[in-house]
Amino acid sequence: MGKSVTLTIRLNVEVKEGLDALAEATDRSLGYLASQAISEYADVQRSQVQAIIDGIAAADRGDLVDIEEVRAAWEAKRARRTEQPRSR
Repeated sequence: MGKSVTLTIRLNVEVKEGLDALAEATDRSLGYLASQAISEYADVQRSQVQAIIDGIAAADRGDLVDIEEVRAAWEAKRARRTEQPRSR
């Protein structure tokens, strides 16, 4: 693990109590849980923002799909699903 820094944040009471319970149940520290949660959140957000940036760039290049092609693909998928017998 690399260098670490201290970050002070405010949490509502319910979130803190939930973290306390999770820390107790998992035998982890609050700091560990908070660090993991923030890291995972930031990874997801970065990925989503990059997907948006990539999508805008693709649209700017003209890399688009006709809406009728999308509708046709979804209709075909729906038709295949409704034709398949349901398993129980």
